[in-house]
Amino acid sequence: MINHSFLDKLTAKWNEGKFVCVGLDKGDFEFDKNIIDQTFDLVCAYKPQSAFYEASGTAGLESLKKTVQYIKEKAPTVPIILDAKRGDIGNTNEAYAKAIFDDLGVDAVTVHPYLGKEALESFLKRVNKTIFVLVRTSNPGAGEFQDLMVEGKPFYQLVAEHVAKDWNANGNCAVVVGATYPEELKKVREIVGDMPILVPGIGAQGGDLEATIKNGLNSKKQGLIISSSRGIIFAPDPRKATEGLHSQIQEAIKNV
Repeated sequence: MINHSFLDKLTAKWNEGKFVCVGLDKGDFEFDKNIIDQTFDLVCAYKPQSAFYEASGTAGLESLKKTVQYIKEKAPTVPIILDAKRGDIGNTNEAYAKAIFDDLGVDAVTVHPYLGKEALESFLKRVNKTIFVLVRTSNPGAGEFQDLMVEGKPFYQLVAEHVAKDWNANGNCAVVVGATYPEELKKVREIVGDMPILVPGIGAQGGDLEATIKNGLNSKKQGLIISSSRGIIFAPDPRKATEGLHSQIQEAIKNV
């Protein structure tokens, strides 16, 4: 069995009953530090969104590095997903993978599937990292391409099938499905088996938590990374907001 540092960390958190992922969408280290200090013992992962750091230029990228390093020091057992949604031709992805995994040192990254498996090999070959492939995104216009019928099924289902059956040779693939589409989440879970699913869209985007839990848990009543960004980091009391979401998830799991 290949050792997957992300999956090992994540599974340990699931075993502790933790499913909340805090999305870091501010792009400022001091802000992040405060959030991490308040939430590190409650979460299964952190998900810095690279765009908010990149928007501040070199200072923002320095903040991102400091945030990743701080998580490793403060909460070394909590995995880090860089929400960067990368996807380009092979040699460009090779540079992205080097920057994300070797320089920044995160445990996982989100990627676009549009260029196909061949282009993503630079990520997929990183056997100790986890690659989250966008399957059904949480935005209102997601269906423009993702719902197009291909070979008799919606395109997002075809993507999920490719990830589960062809791309996951190293056991390091995962998928992204928005909480705003619980019925699609159910279908994706059927396709990908026990694979981890990152679920954005809870909180500010209005995703249905109970439907997400009901439709998204795997055969071990685990398998979900429930991500909340604005609903936690901009709350008057981020710890209380995280505790609240954690409690709601626990209650929903009991009812499944």
